[in-house]
Amino acid sequence: MNTSERPHRNFYGRRKGKHLKTSQEGYLEEDLAALSPGPVDWDVNPDRTPLDLQGLFGGKPVWLEIGFGGGEHMVHQAAANPDVGIIGCEPYINGVAMLLGKIRKAHVDNLAVYPGDVRDMFDVLPEASIDRAFLLYPDPWPKARHHRRRFVTEEHLEPLVRVLKPGAIFRVATDIPDYVRQTLEQVPGHGFEWLAKGPSDWRVAWDDWISTRYEQKALREGRVPHYLTFRKK
Repeated sequence: MNTSERPHRNFYGRRKGKHLKTSQEGYLEEDLAALSPGPVDWDVNPDRTPLDLQGLFGGKPVWLEIGFGGGEHMVHQAAANPDVGIIGCEPYINGVAMLLGKIRKAHVDNLAVYPGDVRDMFDVLPEASIDRAFLLYPDPWPKARHHRRRFVTEEHLEPLVRVLKPGAIFRVATDIPDYVRQTLEQVPGHGFEWLAKGPSDWRVAWDDWISTRYEQKALREGRVPHYLTFRKK
């Protein structure tokens, strides 16, 4: 995307929750800047110059996690895949602080963190630069009038498909049946193939999955996780 005219984008959701712990404030002050993927925000990159992913990760394949929550999955994948670089986007600063604490404990160095809206990240990711993307337990926006705020809409899927490489994998996990419905209606229509061949392909978690705190809450409350795998055509 090459334009200096900033589009109007409504943001829904929280950017900050309850008071941060002193240790978390320290993580944000001491660690966050060093984990930046480069200039993403409009005030530092008004021309929307693409990020240098080759320089960022030394030519490694790049994965993208959209809304990483508390960071459990992102750190797990980084530790298990040191030959991959992973960018995580999360506007909720409390979640960012939680991730930074986990990064310290895990001693992983193949991560980059953007504490903001993934739509701004899409602007500056080079075309066909991402090998895998994750959308894990996104905000369900359960009310019908709010369904347009969900990620699985044209506003998000069009730029996602632009930045994914041909053949790239897109994983979606959710415990909300209506989110499954909308995902299966919208994602294949935006250049993806659903890879399921049988019920186990959406009922059973991926082999490299780590259950997150959001999934554990869903299970405690009796909701059933669904694991959807798509491939960009």
